Amino acid sequence: MSDEPQGEAGAAAPKAGALADRIAEATRRFELYDPDQGLPLIERLVNRAVEAIGALALCGIVAVVFSNALARYLLNTSFLWAEEVVLLLVPWLAMTGVFLSVRRGSMIRIDFFFEKLPAKWRRPIGAAGYAISIAVLLFMGWVSFDFLRLFGGDVAVYLNIRIGWSTSALSFGAFGAALAFLVAFHHERRREKRRALRS
Repeated sequence: MSDEPQGEAGAAAPKAGALADRIAEATRRFELYDPDQGLPLIERLVNRAVEAIGALALCGIVAVVFSNALARYLLNTSFLWAEEVVLLLVPWLAMTGVFLSVRRGSMIRIDFFFEKLPAKWRRPIGAAGYAISIAVLLFMGWVSFDFLRLFGGDVAVYLNIRIGWSTSALSFGAFGAALAFLVAFHHERRREKRRALRS
């Protein structure tokens, strides 16, 4: 008796393997793709600077948590200030992520229903979506700034530094993301005009 797969199941196995290879290749290409390719120099520099801030915040969090865990399990001690450092760095990590996801078009959005709309409705509804996003972020930035103004002078218990340098990330991030949405809207309108000129 042969061990060869028979019928449709046998034909489906090579197809599934080929599909898996294509998915793996597309994933590799996506991971190596420069998300800022084609942007003007100033925009690339802004993205790289924000990316560096986020990477530094992430590295700081990982280093502190790892060091604290090692100290706790190997030396039977812990750093009292470790939790404060993590809490002070998390807002910078989160807001740099929000800013870059808007700048690079990787914010989660559902286009399924939008694509089903008639073409004449898409432009005003898309513009309304941008306007609402910008308004919400500006409001969030203002509330964060008000919070910073009221409580930014408070001092962290163990580190003895003002928490304002951490909570200011919320204002910078919200205002920056609103500006990023505005720039994205401008780029989208320019692309639409170029497509209209070609057709």
